[in-house]
Amino acid sequence: MENQQPRVKKSVTNEEMEKNWIVRFDELKSKSIPLMFIDSIIPGHQRLNYALIGDTASENDKYSPEITEPHGFQIGMVKAPPGNGPAFHSHDYIEAFVPLTGKWRFYWGDSPEEIEGETIIDQWDMISLPPGLWRGFENISEEDAWCFAVLEQHKVYDGKDPYWAPEIIKQASEFGFHADEKGKMIKPDNFEELEKQIAEKLRSGER
Repeated sequence: MENQQPRVKKSVTNEEMEKNWIVRFDELKSKSIPLMFIDSIIPGHQRLNYALIGDTASENDKYSPEITEPHGFQIGMVKAPPGNGPAFHSHDYIEAFVPLTGKWRFYWGDSPEEIEGETIIDQWDMISLPPGLWRGFENISEEDAWCFAVLEQHKVYDGKDPYWAPEIIKQASEFGFHADEKGKMIKPDNFEELEKQIAEKLRSGER
């Protein structure tokens, strides 16, 4: 077997590193995506999402990750107020979570109709969720909390992603939110106004 050269850049200046390879949290926190999914408009599921590396998961195509260099994984973050978090859904790939602050309740099941298990995940704990498992989670702290997410690499807008429980699809539709067969959000006419309202409500830009 021939010797393989390490896959590294030969030189990176401080300026290039800062511009292309570093995400500063104080700059990131103002770059939230308030309505990244169709459930994000539903009370109890409102949150701010952040794209750090790769396309992550999204039904809203109006965003760009902070680091665009190709990686073999995708990274995002979420900030949610008390009692809020992603609604019951499923993916075709693995996703893992590490709470950065607060306590989070994760719950799961084999079908969209029934929750079969749950656990509480504390700061610095980690949970990894296998493909096909239905799951949801919520911030059960008394304050806004942050969670870090690592996703297995996957193609975006290549099919439904996430798969939502039927009740969630119904609730989102009452606000005018839908997703097409490619997993891309069909936005209501007042989307920009709603997006601004959610960003202000959830205090986008604050820690």
